[in-house]
Amino acid sequence: MGKWSREELEEAFQAYQQDVIDVGKTWDWSSYADHFTEDAKYVEHALGNMEGRENIREWIVSTMNMFPGSEMPSYPVEWYSIDADKGWVIFKNINTMKDPGDGSVHGAAVITVLEYAGDDKWSYEEDAYNPMNFMLMIQQYIQRSHELGTISDDAKAF
Repeated sequence: MGKWSREELEEAFQAYQQDVIDVGKTWDWSSYADHFTEDAKYVEHALGNMEGRENIREWIVSTMNMFPGSEMPSYPVEWYSIDADKGWVIFKNINTMKDPGDGSVHGAAVITVLEYAGDDKWSYEEDAYNPMNFMLMIQQYIQRSHELGTISDDAKAF
């Protein structure tokens, strides 16, 4: 038996998911870091590792305010699994770019692992994905935005 019930893990994950949805609307990425403990670790395979909530906050705000993060407002979860014995939530989401203007969807899959620390806080997050798939998706998004005349200056410069 784990420290936390499946119900608590489920509720904490639902709150985390809702905040990600809200952040995609408000662009308040600073609040995203509030889901982590002060000593949390964040492993991002392509962009590096962060330790500590404030380092996570600084990194996420910076990253999500430059292209391609600046045009990536949604992260729909396709599936998730809860390991109540270990306090883990593992899920697959799709990092999805904004609509370039024709309703097309441009997204790349990410597998995320969260370790729960109690009190609606996570002590660990790891995001794993194929950077080549991610770059191909970004190139297709840029090309489509260019074709539609909706490309941003940041996307052009990328």
